[in-house]
Amino acid sequence: MTVKVMDAKKVTEKIINNEELFILDVRNEIAFEDWKIEGKNFDYLNIPYFDLLDGVEEVIEKIPTDKQVIVVCAKEGSSILIAEMLSDAGHSVSYLKGGMKAWSEHLEPIKIADLTDGGEIYQFVRIGKGCLSYMVISNGEAAIIDSTRMVNTYLDFAERKGVKITHVLDTHLHADHISGGRMMAEKTGATYWLPPKDAGEVTFNYQPLKDGLRMAIGHTAMSIHSLYSPGHTIGSTSFVVDEKFLLSGDILFIDSIGRPDLAGMAEDWVEDLRESLYVRFRNLSDELIVLPAHFMVIDELNEDGSVSEKLGVLYASNHGLNVQDENEFRKLVTENLPPQPNAYQEIRETNMGKRNPNEEKQREMEIGPNRCAVR
Repeated sequence: MTVKVMDAKKVTEKIINNEELFILDVRNEIAFEDWKIEGKNFDYLNIPYFDLLDGVEEVIEKIPTDKQVIVVCAKEGSSILIAEMLSDAGHSVSYLKGGMKAWSEHLEPIKIADLTDGGEIYQFVRIGKGCLSYMVISNGEAAIIDSTRMVNTYLDFAERKGVKITHVLDTHLHADHISGGRMMAEKTGATYWLPPKDAGEVTFNYQPLKDGLRMAIGHTAMSIHSLYSPGHTIGSTSFVVDEKFLLSGDILFIDSIGRPDLAGMAEDWVEDLRESLYVRFRNLSDELIVLPAHFMVIDELNEDGSVSEKLGVLYASNHGLNVQDENEFRKLVTENLPPQPNAYQEIRETNMGKRNPNEEKQREMEIGPNRCAVR
């Protein structure tokens, strides 16, 4: 039987549509337990590639015949070999094109809403890593917020929409992924904005993103309004877009809140985090739609694959927004933390411009799930 190929976009569609899929992951057990493709109706079997080199007879009975089956490995090669062996044994299977490397880099653009004066806002879901970035379009111009390093995806999308990227903004100095902001600005001539309190060690030019800045995209009534909201980093800045959407960066997520420790300043930044969440955001309209920079688990996706929720709903349901005792809050955000992101210090230094790793090294630095939230 012929081995089929399934790309990351097709797997993403299956996640969004809640379709069934059986995944045979042939990476080692530690890699699988740390990070895998997640879907509400996905089933998994993890058997390392080296355990199958002598044949797949021992797993044949574990492979369903009534579901689509995909073989997954780190970069593709091992999954092709195992898929061919299963095919020779009579099974209809696919392999993931580009492996988990491609899964980590796929961006799925999803329209969030129309804006004032014919504008639009899109969310780019990096479903394999949980990163969320945004394109705000208005009157032939576009702003990109929290760009990943896969800048060609945004450039191609902007070209299809017939808009020019004029502004690139980062909500903070990222520690879990390499920002594409500087590269995007270089490629397009756009202005690159960065919170100055996060930029003390950067080696490149930028425009300071200060509290209260109003930025009109396309010279229309639609604007992006910056809101200083420290706590995840000392410079963390959120954005209110068109008075309808709160782009909260890594301060507030759908099911959690931002961790304050990725620059080694957890104890110092706890009060800033609480001030941002319990005062600054609490004074905003409950009707604002929160659009975070990350999601933690697949259950946070809406039916269309986007990630969003009303601010008022989060104040009713998000545990991190309902810890009234300050000492309990401090304990929550300093002791209840997941492992730090892979190579987070190297990533921070790359985003400062101090390091210039090649593309393969950048992939290696980013591999794995995001870990920007308190548990």
